[in-house]
Amino acid sequence: MWIKTRQNKLGLYISFIILAFICIIFLAPFFFMLVSSFKPGKELISGGLTWKMNFDVMSLNNYKILFFQDNRYLLWYKSSLIIALLYTILSLLFSSLVGYGLAVYNFKGKNLLFLLVLLVMMVPLEILLLPLYKLMIRLKLMDTYIGVVLPFAVSPFAIFFFRQYIVGLPKELIEAARIDGCSEFKIFFRIIVPLMKPAFGAMTILMAMTSWNSFVWPLIVLRSTEHLTLPVGLASLITPYGNNYDMLMPGAVMSVIPVAIIFLLNQRAFIEGLTAGGIKQ
Repeated sequence: MWIKTRQNKLGLYISFIILAFICIIFLAPFFFMLVSSFKPGKELISGGLTWKMNFDVMSLNNYKILFFQDNRYLLWYKSSLIIALLYTILSLLFSSLVGYGLAVYNFKGKNLLFLLVLLVMMVPLEILLLPLYKLMIRLKLMDTYIGVVLPFAVSPFAIFFFRQYIVGLPKELIEAARIDGCSEFKIFFRIIVPLMKPAFGAMTILMAMTSWNSFVWPLIVLRSTEHLTLPVGLASLITPYGNNYDMLMPGAVMSVIPVAIIFLLNQRAFIEGLTAGGIKQ
């Protein structure tokens, strides 16, 4: 017993060391970016990204430029927040409804429809860009937030995830609610949705991150400077004629904050949602 306990502790120590090493690897680029955000752009061009923290040249001037001298960044931030909020809410609502329908109802062509959802997950975005671009022109949605959100408002991956989650829920609750006279929408919103909190927590993080980091489609749809999202706006600071590192580095640091907040608020639900499929209900 003593030997077994010692082996378990040794295994925990090794696991901790490995995980700590992985965390350092993933956090190193962010540390470089954070330190560089306090340095002048000329310092970055001459010295590059380094661990060295030279307090003689480090200051908050870059952040003052970002928030008080150049209003483009705040406009980009607002655009990203609006698009991410719209995309996340619409995707969670519609995808959960479709997943609920595929999991609960039996109708002709159900398996074929679910197969089509899986096939759409395998289609690369690049194949859809041209037809979606023409569609947005015909609908006159170019350079609008709706034009960015609408084509991807229903996520195939979210449909698949919600469908698999609902399949594991007890069907007796739905049948009992129907006997009591509840409508289908009331059953979904009052019974199923509370049971799906872990799934919603996991998908909230994934959908918000997908929208927040999206680059190609907003680059195609959005035209005016005030409508650009953060990834597109920050990329516009790097040009063949010069790179605006004074805004780029602090802007990249600040762009991490919303995603970190969403993850911290939904961390427990995210873990429960991802592990629910491996637990027998």
